[in-house]
Amino acid sequence: MYKHIIFDLDGTLLNTLEDLAAATNWVCALHGWPAHSVEEYKYFVGNGAPKLLERVVPAGVAVTDELRRVTLAEFTERYNAHKEDKTTVYAGMPEALARLKGAGLTLAVLSNKPHEAAFPVVERYYPGVFAAVQGALPGLPVKPDPTLLHKLMEKLGASPADTLFVGDSNVDIRTAKNGGLTGCGVLWGFRTRAELETEGADFIVETPEELAELILG
Repeated sequence: MYKHIIFDLDGTLLNTLEDLAAATNWVCALHGWPAHSVEEYKYFVGNGAPKLLERVVPAGVAVTDELRRVTLAEFTERYNAHKEDKTTVYAGMPEALARLKGAGLTLAVLSNKPHEAAFPVVERYYPGVFAAVQGALPGLPVKPDPTLLHKLMEKLGASPADTLFVGDSNVDIRTAKNGGLTGCGVLWGFRTRAELETEGADFIVETPEELAELILG
């Protein structure tokens, strides 16, 4: 039985897609760039805000360091002001987490959101549930690099053998593999079963209830 469960945030614990899309499209409008559909954003998100913003820069526009700095500042200001407009918890997730925590498991979050944003949003929707929340830190690589995963595991006193990583995308399954962990893909998020299978997820679940059953046996 696992002792520690580490969760991705966006697309796993929270449906943040519409708020992320709205903030990014707002940046696009500032620069006169085309907007994108919410569906398209399912494949733009997942690697952190800087990469998200790179992905919406139109072909032919040079992605300079200055453009990265400006768009990230614009996005951050807009998203922080509107990050709870349409964000919701996934149905069944609070109950599943309560079961896991009640069984004595340690729960944590690893996100590519900036660290200063990740903790408040987790606490807003899941107060007191998680033992630790780790977001992206300046100068350190984000998922699927395992650097921050290992930092979080050290804080938890977790080992690869007793830890399960749960997420909705190829980034999350790669993170698990890079960190030497078992990886479980979830189908209520932003990506598809085919993507998770191709990436080699050890498990794939369709609902939070199924996730809790998998973990608790």
